[in-house]
Amino acid sequence: MQATKSNFATHNNQEIDLFTLTNDNGMTVKIMNYGSTITSITVPNQDGTRDELVCGFENFDNYFSKDYAANAPYFGSIVGRYSSQIKDAKFTLNGKQYELAPNCGDNNLHGGVLGFDKKIWTVETSNLKDATGVKMSLISNHLEEGFPGNVVIQVSFSLNNANELSIKYQANPDADTPLSLTNHTYFNLSGFADSIEHHSVQVQAGKKLSMDDTGAATGEIVNLDGQKDDLRTTQTIKDVHIKMNDGFEHYYIFDKNNFELEKVAEINCPANGRKLEISSSEPGMLFYTGKYTSDAIVRETGEQFGKFRAFCCETHRYPNGINMENAPKCITKAGETFESETVFKLSF
Repeated sequence: MQATKSNFATHNNQEIDLFTLTNDNGMTVKIMNYGSTITSITVPNQDGTRDELVCGFENFDNYFSKDYAANAPYFGSIVGRYSSQIKDAKFTLNGKQYELAPNCGDNNLHGGVLGFDKKIWTVETSNLKDATGVKMSLISNHLEEGFPGNVVIQVSFSLNNANELSIKYQANPDADTPLSLTNHTYFNLSGFADSIEHHSVQVQAGKKLSMDDTGAATGEIVNLDGQKDDLRTTQTIKDVHIKMNDGFEHYYIFDKNNFELEKVAEINCPANGRKLEISSSEPGMLFYTGKYTSDAIVRETGEQFGKFRAFCCETHRYPNGINMENAPKCITKAGETFESETVFKLSF
């Protein structure tokens, strides 16, 4: 196992570095320090070729292309301070109302206009016994994008020989503040040979959050017994799309009732036998099948992105949780530590 560093680009007179993690099975994960972004995950085939399994680009400039900027899919990035949509781009905390940027209609999405996905992170390599990895750090200042408190954030990526990519999050605020961090990687286990509608999915969640017509969670918890989008029993994504007459953009509340690391979901690609298992300490996951992703976005090596061409498993705190009653751990208090871990395990 090894971690290597190369120069990826220069942006605003700052060096953008690309870090490549490789395990002994030939799996590679590439992460740049702009947005703490996973740009590539590749695995070997028996014939010696390699398949790309995630959305991203070979060239840094393509993250600023006209098509990508207009669609804003957040390929592979760390998003924060607060994942998903905050209704009407505002919240009240300790008796004070905070106004945020309405960057998704009237709502705030993924931390605002200049969220963590658009920051240049500081990086150090990690000395790990049974894995290779990097740790990325960021300081988010008081009232940055409207959020209170100064926060020191660390995100650690590690890859081991069990083909497990672990992403650990830690954040320390000096004032009470909303925190909900996730990684926004889009996967296609077919290597983009086909859409992800032929993948099967299973999520250990008997409930979901209701969403309003703007895409913000309302706080209503919906029981999934007998529903079309109950994924506790494995279903093919296309079958559920047809039943719903829509794609997935669902926040599933896991059956586990703790903040411990446990397996919560599994996605399979029957065409090649590849499997992705997701374990998380988070209370739920936004499962998204790319229904808004632009078909105009293509990797330079030919992989076609777009609608239903990749899926996201965004493990994080309740969307809009700061405007709900009893949303678990959506506020991290001054002096406390926000902690989270999600593991993506590939079988190939």
